[in-house]
Amino acid sequence: MGGVGSGRHCQVGADITEHNRSIDIRWLKREGLLASGDNRRITWSRGGEVTGSIDIQSEPGRVILDYRHRDRGGEWQPERYPIYLDTTPCHMGGVRHWFLCPARGCGRRVAILYGGAIFACRYCYRLAYPSQREKPGDRAARQADRIRNKMGWPGGILEGGDWGKPKGMHWRTYERLCQKHDALSDRALVGIMDHLNRLSGRF
Repeated sequence: MGGVGSGRHCQVGADITEHNRSIDIRWLKREGLLASGDNRRITWSRGGEVTGSIDIQSEPGRVILDYRHRDRGGEWQPERYPIYLDTTPCHMGGVRHWFLCPARGCGRRVAILYGGAIFACRYCYRLAYPSQREKPGDRAARQADRIRNKMGWPGGILEGGDWGKPKGMHWRTYERLCQKHDALSDRALVGIMDHLNRLSGRF
């Protein structure tokens, strides 16, 4: 299928989004990088050391990406191509900006593009969010801890107990969150026991 980014392929890899360089259109908007005619270099760093850079030039309805890329230690290859933009209206007025994924046959409307041979959406690179790699028990524990934080309760699920209703919270909301917390805690504890049983060689 032709159109936006026709001829550009992604190199698929099983990974998570946190491991890949990315460009977030919301950040570009906040930094004024979507203003027509702006041209700026942005960099990525790790541990205080720059690990990559890219030049971004803004034009009406699109941004131009300009950078170098190499695959598995090969020769550096220059890359320069447009990423077309789209907007959708916000409920409270104004518009929300989106990238249109440039990978061939995609064109999805996305807020973040991830780096590789080209910058493309996470669907094209088959990237998972970190939460999608969690075990069910770990996910349940994280969700239960989120409720505990909202309630102002100390510790994690192993602290147990009901530490009381936060001031100003409706009783109906409090009871609903308590029931959800208890169900998630039970699920998380089952996951912990399963893990301990596997480590002990019972299964």
